[in-house]
Amino acid sequence: MRERVVRLARTPVAGDDRSESQRFEEVGKQFGVSRQTVWNWVRQAQIDDGEREGVPTATAAEIAELRARNAELEATVEILKAAASFFARECDPRPTRSAGSSTSTANGSESYRSAER
Repeated sequence: MRERVVRLARTPVAGDDRSESQRFEEVGKQFGVSRQTVWNWVRQAQIDDGEREGVPTATAAEIAELRARNAELEATVEILKAAASFFARECDPRPTRSAGSSTSTANGSESYRSAER
């Protein structure tokens, strides 16, 4: 339907004195869409055909697909970071610290890690 609307709206009839806006209004009424929708479709068709500056439909679709893929990959990276952190803690041979225990040595001057060295 969209292609038919665009074709009719872009093709002026000989002897037709209507403005582009009036033509778009009439075509829109025939197909049950607004004049603005016809205008948008015609402008996008002009961009796709290289008659007007802008982002072609195929390029916009590719960009949207790449953005969705990028978001998916970023979520995957976050999951993998969390998993790596979890397994690093699970495989750590050092004893876990409880909430009430102190991490310092007997004299209190060194940290737990430096005391093990």
